Amino acid sequence: MSEKYGYVQINTGNGKGKTTAAFGTSLRMLIRGESVFFGQFIKGTDTAELAMPKYFPEFTIKQFGKGCFIMRKPDEEDIRMAHEGLKVAAEALKSGRYGLVVLDEVNVAVSVGLLTAAEVLDAVKNRAEGTEVIMTGRDAPSEFIEYADLVTEMKKVKHYFDEGISARKGIEY
Repeated sequence: MSEKYGYVQINTGNGKGKTTAAFGTSLRMLIRGESVFFGQFIKGTDTAELAMPKYFPEFTIKQFGKGCFIMRKPDEEDIRMAHEGLKVAAEALKSGRYGLVVLDEVNVAVSVGLLTAAEVLDAVKNRAEGTEVIMTGRDAPSEFIEYADLVTEMKKVKHYFDEGISARKGIEY
């Protein structure tokens, strides 16, 4: 079994589970004694994962957004928050403090124009040696896919959202 860290993983696709999978890996890293930085782009709501540091002091989570773009277009504040988030995430990546850095919904942040693929990749490429990275969200840019070591596409086959079921506490948030 290899103990080497430092790979770049992508969770993408239109299916459920991209962020959930990243949290699962985060939990594994925490249990193994590693620190985790979890930066959430676009998201800005009260979700269960915000309580993780209470249970795991080595887990740091920051949100860099005010909500999704289903019913609206991104504005200047969204762009500002995404850039501030990337700055914070870049510092976490470079610090050497974290065994894992998750850039949650960063793929979407790029696809809607909040960030460019080049500036995100610059931050990822300048990470401390041995820092594992997970990038999540639909529509992963081709540049991310090409650079990554592991790419998983979650494909929706059937989803209860299509039947009008809203996000549920403990399951989706």
